[in-house]
Amino acid sequence: MSKFDSVFRPLPRLGLLAVATFVAAAAFATWQLPAVAAEDAVIIPPPSIDEKSSAATEKAVFAGGCFWGVQGVFQHVKGVTNAVSGYSGGDKETAHYEMVGSSRTGHAETVEVTYDPSKVTYGQLLQVYFSVAHNPTQLNYQGPDQGTQYRSTIFVVNDQQRNIAQSYIAELDKAKLFSGPIVTTLEPLEAFYPAEDYHQDFLTLNPTYPYIVYNDLPKVANLKHIFPDLYREAPVLVSEVKS
Repeated sequence: MSKFDSVFRPLPRLGLLAVATFVAAAAFATWQLPAVAAEDAVIIPPPSIDEKSSAATEKAVFAGGCFWGVQGVFQHVKGVTNAVSGYSGGDKETAHYEMVGSSRTGHAETVEVTYDPSKVTYGQLLQVYFSVAHNPTQLNYQGPDQGTQYRSTIFVVNDQQRNIAQSYIAELDKAKLFSGPIVTTLEPLEAFYPAEDYHQDFLTLNPTYPYIVYNDLPKVANLKHIFPDLYREAPVLVSEVKS
């Protein structure tokens, strides 16, 4: 099930009349929404092992439900220099939103995070990922979104990332801080394909979109509250990095 099936299509695809209709409907829907997050954050310790890197930049790729919220969270993390929504796990030919939504392509909605390891570590990114970016106990869904494209998966780019992630998952399961076992899988990163332009920076560009208000803005608020030392107010946007 797509996140658009029960709400609205993305703004860039709407005509002027449809935009006016959308604004009115969004205002009404937002007014009806409860003032609580769809998913509660879980306060967790950092991993006991972490990376050591002298590289100027590193990449990490995470899948955890709709990429709007995952991207929006990591765009507010200090040390992250870019966070791009996209697809991983399938072929290039099927890396398109409408095809990925069929749950038959092997792709997951993912976010490629480029970061400065001297300012934020892979372990800290994992801590944010498990704590506030998504719920790692939900198998092949996140909140209202159903399908393998919304699976909880870390696409590892090297053996070091795999070892850190495997160790951390074991630590978190042993601590029993979540409501159930962690179902996050580890997959080798074969390729990352950027999503369509209208998906990039979606949280920042559409802060009153009902799905964003209910499911994703609370994640950013949780990041600010739980990780104040990692939080930055101004997000790093794909549109600004491109320019």
